[in-house]
Amino acid sequence: MKYNWNQLEAYINEKMKQEHIAGAAVGMMKNDSIIFQKGFGYRDLEAQLPVTPETNFGIASVTKSFTAMAILEMEAKGLLSVDDPVQKFLPEFNLKQVKDMESISIHHLLSHTTGLPPIERKEYLTEFSKHLSYLAELEINMLGKPGEFFSYCNDMFLLLGAIIEKISGKPYHQYMTETYLQTFQMNRSTYYLEELFQMENVSIPYDYNQKAGRLEKVAWPTLGNYEVGGGIRSNVVDLLKYGHVYLNNSYTNKMWNPIHKIGRNSFYGYALNVTPNYAEQYTLVQHGGGQPGVSSNFGFIPEENLFVVVLTNVGGVSAGNLWLAAVHTALGLPLEEKISEEPEYEMTLDEMRKFQGIYSSLEGDRLKIQIEGIQAFAVVEEQKYHLRASAPDTLVMIQNEKLLRFFFNELKQPWAVMYGLRMLVRENEF
Repeated sequence: MKYNWNQLEAYINEKMKQEHIAGAAVGMMKNDSIIFQKGFGYRDLEAQLPVTPETNFGIASVTKSFTAMAILEMEAKGLLSVDDPVQKFLPEFNLKQVKDMESISIHHLLSHTTGLPPIERKEYLTEFSKHLSYLAELEINMLGKPGEFFSYCNDMFLLLGAIIEKISGKPYHQYMTETYLQTFQMNRSTYYLEELFQMENVSIPYDYNQKAGRLEKVAWPTLGNYEVGGGIRSNVVDLLKYGHVYLNNSYTNKMWNPIHKIGRNSFYGYALNVTPNYAEQYTLVQHGGGQPGVSSNFGFIPEENLFVVVLTNVGGVSAGNLWLAAVHTALGLPLEEKISEEPEYEMTLDEMRKFQGIYSSLEGDRLKIQIEGIQAFAVVEEQKYHLRASAPDTLVMIQNEKLLRFFFNELKQPWAVMYGLRMLVRENEF
C-alpha cells in the first residue's frame, strides 16, 4: 500500500500552527515494521532544539494501560481475579458513603465505574496507605452504585498500584520498571523525574496562555501516588516497542472489551477506549493523556496490527485528532474523517434553558451553561463555546465538537453532565 505521508505531515504542521503546539512526535508500526516515525517542531523553543522520534515527553494517562496490563497479567497467573473485591487485597479500603464495600471490585477500578466522582487531588501523598486514609475520611456523595455510571476518578484507579505492590512485594514503580519497561527494552522510559532530568533530548513542557497569546514553560508535575495512572515519561520509539505486547499476549484482549458506553459509537474498557465497527471493518482502540505540558495518544487497530503514537509538549491540545489522522493515512481513509458525526437535533431556546447552571467536580473542572440572547454557550476556563443539540440529553460545543451528555433526576432536571471522561455534578444554587 502506498501511504500519503506528505499529506499527513502537512496536516500535522497546520494543526500545530492552529493549536500553538511547540513540538510533537508521531510513530507508526504495522506488524513488526516501523512505517512512519518523525519529530515536528521544537522540544525547546528558546534554544530552537528540534523534536526527534527519541525525544522524551510525558505520556500522562497512556500510563494507565501499563497498570491495567500488569493487573491482567497477574490474573492470567492466578494471583487475582478482576471480580475480586478491592478489600480482599486492601482491607483498609473504605468509603463512608458505601455500605457494602465488597461491592467495589478490581473490575470497577479498571473501568472507572466505582461510583466515586472526581475528587481533589493530593499529589503530595506518596504512600498508598496515606491515600487510603484520605479516602476513608472523604465526605462526598457517590454518583451511584458500582457499575452504574462511568466517570474518571484517578484516586480510585491508583489503588491498582497498591494492589500490585501488595501482590508483588515491591514498590509499584520498581515492579513496573523491572517487569515492563526493562523487559520491553524501553530504555529511555522512566517513572522517575530524577532520571528524566539526567537524560538528553527531553522536551520542555509548555501551556498556551490565551490572554498573553504565548506559550509558557510549566514544571513537570510531581504526581505522588497518581503516577499509577500518569507517571511514565517516554518517546514514540519506546512506545512502539510497547505495542508489540498487544500482538503477543492474549490476556491483553480483555482490555478493550466494551464495558461502558462513553460516546455515540465508543466504549471504555480497561484503561482503553474502543470504537467497534469503525469504518465498517475496524476496531479502533486508543487512550489519550493530558497534564500540564503534555497531550498524548496511543492506540492500535488489532485487525491490521497497526500501532500509532502521538506525543506533544503542550497541554490541552488535540493529540487525539493528530492520532486519528495518522491512523487514517495508514488505513487509506479520508484524512479528516471523524470517529462519529453528531446529528442535528431541533431544540428550542426554552428547552435549552433547563441545562443552565454550573457543573463541577472537586478535582477542579468547572463548566457553565448559559443563555445569552438567542444563543446557548458553554464556558470553560473563561473560553466560550457555542452550543447546539444533537439529542434530547446531549449538547455539542460547536467549535471543537466536544459532547456534553446530561443525566436527569426523577423530576426530569439535569443533575450531572459528562464532560470529556468525567461526570460533573450540578451545583445546588442552580
